[in-house]
Order: sequence, then structure tokens, then C-alpha cells
Amino acid sequence: MHPHDQTIFALSSGRLPSAIAIVRLSGSHAGSALQMLVGRLPVPRMATRALLRDGSGEPIDDAVVLWFPGPASATGEDVVELHVHGSRAVIATLFSLLSAMPQMRTAEPGEFTRRAFENGKIDLTEAEGLDDLIHADTDRQRRQALRQLKGLLGDRARSWRDQIIEASALIEAGIDFADEGDVPAELMAPALARIGQLLTEIESVLSAQGRAERLRDGLTVVIAGPPNAGKSTLMNQLARREVAIVSPHAGTTRDLIEVQLDLDGYPVTVIDTAGIRETNDPIEQEGVRRARDRAAQADLVLWLAEDDQADIERQGEAPVWLVRNKIDLSGDREGDCPSSSGDNPAFHISARSGAGLAQLLEALVGFARDYFGSIESGLITRERQRTLLDQTTAALRRSISAIDLGEELAAEELRIAALALGRLLGRVDVEDLLDVIFREFCIGK
Repeated sequence: MHPHDQTIFALSSGRLPSAIAIVRLSGSHAGSALQMLVGRLPVPRMATRALLRDGSGEPIDDAVVLWFPGPASATGEDVVELHVHGSRAVIATLFSLLSAMPQMRTAEPGEFTRRAFENGKIDLTEAEGLDDLIHADTDRQRRQALRQLKGLLGDRARSWRDQIIEASALIEAGIDFADEGDVPAELMAPALARIGQLLTEIESVLSAQGRAERLRDGLTVVIAGPPNAGKSTLMNQLARREVAIVSPHAGTTRDLIEVQLDLDGYPVTVIDTAGIRETNDPIEQEGVRRARDRAAQADLVLWLAEDDQADIERQGEAPVWLVRNKIDLSGDREGDCPSSSGDNPAFHISARSGAGLAQLLEALVGFARDYFGSIESGLITRERQRTLLDQTTAALRRSISAIDLGEELAAEELRIAALALGRLLGRVDVEDLLDVIFREFCIGK
């Protein structure tokens, strides 16, 4: 039997032990498995308390069971949920019984969601939204993923694709009735108007996005500078815990230390690096090399120094903010050193006492807000989606230009545009992409 025809099961809740654990089944044998465990099929879509028993009638657990006959289920197949006590013994017994049943097997990562996709319950953008929701670390990531899961992009893409197909039908009708005098002209005008309107709408979505799709990965901020500038102390202040070793000896930090932060809902990865200087120590040389490489890949660099006139070493195209540290040792007060503004602002802080950190954090939140752009109204959450929408607009532009060269060329470009949107939704020519997307899911989802 094909693996897709087998009934799958998995633990769909968190790590054991737990107060409650949820075991989910999906497939044509889910109902018979429930009958074996409970002795009957409960009322569909109604939580029912039942005593689960093994094949010999021995009780397993007092549970709540739910029965969702397909196609009115999350996957489109018969689905069962067993809400049991989350002990390892209960789950082990259940899995042993289910594994012994014919045509039953444990689910692969993302297989429940993949079956929902293949049975038309969700499109690929909604599946990607679900994956993003599972892995969301911040509130802004959660909100963006939830909008995608609710079909924000998928619904628009389906509408765009339907309109492209309608415009293509008008053009092809003009081709079929080319010998009917003014019929082609009557059909071509509304087709061109619809294509132009669609092109404007999709281009506005692309231009309004900013870097919203980067919200999944977050912003990368590298703390760089000479040795003993206080980089590790600042790192610990931002993380609000001891993540880096602080020492008065130069060269203490030799490798990269990363911390994930939530700054007003924006995910930010802050990286502490080795002090940049010339050295004969081969290990420290490697640390300096890694520091420079990471700074070159950063979205923002905080250059820590003890002097306003510090020489900033730039490694890439990312903006660099000068952060003058240790104002508590220089005798300066926070108010004596106002931060400058512009593309390369300067900040005056004490990483040890925390003076000036509030202003620095506020500036980081503002940078993240400007960097990601309008997330609340954004439709695109992945580079794949942006690429396919770019292909769609390019094909629409070519279709308009091709009208003077021949209706057949215009119709072919519209077919390419519709194909790109079909790939966006996962309905055509995406088989090689599915394994990549769904294997990122956790088991049981």
C-alpha cells in the first residue's frame, strides 16, 4: 500500500511527561482504531469521555476522545484525537497498540499538514503560515503568521489568478473570432484594462512590503570594537543574564556568542564578537577573523569604544553606530553626552551601570521598525512568495507589450503569470518543493 494510503498517528502535544497529551490519528483506519480502543464510535465532533482499553480489555487510561469523519476534518481524512494523561507509560502503551494494527504507522514531520494541503484543505501559503506560527518567538511574528494562516495572501493570489485566466480567455476568444470584424477589438480592450489593474495592484503589494519576509529570521545586530571596550558587558545587559565572560584581560572573547532578543515584538539576534586588533595569537586571530566576517553579514553593527574619536572599522554595507562606553569612568554623565542622530548616530552609555541603555534600546526598536517596514499590512512572508510575485508582474508587463506583436504572444505571457500564481498556491508544479517545506514541521503537525 502507498504510504499516503496508510493511517498515521503521532503525539501532537508537548514533551512528556505532561498533564495532558494529545495523540492524533489520520487516515481510513482511524475509525477502526478508535473502535478498538473505546468499543464504539462516539458522536462526531463532540468531546466524549471514554475508558481506553487494549486488545485484551485491560484499561489503559481514562481519556477524552474526539471523532472527525472525513472530509469534514483538518486533513480531509478520518481523524481521531485522544486526549490522555501525559505519562510516558500511557503514550508508550498506546503507540505499541497502534503500531501493531495493520496499515498504521507513525507520522513523518509535517505529514498531517501535508495531507491537509494535498486534500485541498489549505494552500501552500497557509501551510507556510502554520509553520511560521509554530516557530514564532515574538508577538509580531505570531500576528504575521496568523494572517498568513487565515489566507491573507492565498485569497488574494487566487483572485489574481482567476482574473488573469479571465483576461486570457478574452484574448483567446479574440483569436478564435479574428474573422468577425470588430469582435477582437471589443474583447481586447477589457482584457488590457484588467491586466493593467492587476499589474498595479500586485506591484503595490510588492513595493509596500519593506523587508517583512525577513521577520521570520529576524534582525542581526553585531557588537564589535577593540578589546576591553565592554562588548561582553553590553551583551549581558541586553540579554539580562550572564551569557558572556567579562574580564579585564584583553582577548577573553574569542568566539561568537549569540542571544535571541524580543524588542517590542521584533526578533533580534545580538552577537558578541572578539575584540578587533592585530595579534600574534593564532586562536585570537581566528576570533578576529570571525568577528570581521560576522560584522560584514550583519544588518546593523554597534561599534563599542571608549572615545568619541574612535576609528570605526567597516566590514560591509550595514550601518554602523558608534557607542561610546564607560562614561561612568570618564566622569561624564549621561546628560552631558547627548546622542547624535542621522544615518550614523552615536550613543554614550555605561554598560556596567546601565546609563544610556534605554536610549540605545529605543533606537534599536526604531531601526527594526524602519527595517521591516509595514508588517501589519504586508502579505509576503517568504522570499519564495516574493520571487513568484515578481515573476507574475514581469509576465503581465510582457503580455501588455506583446499585444502589438500578436494576441498569441500576449496569451502565452498570461499563461506564464497564472502558472507563477499557481506555484505560489502550491497547485501546480511544486512537487520538488513540498518535501523541503513540510520536513521543517514538527512531528504530529
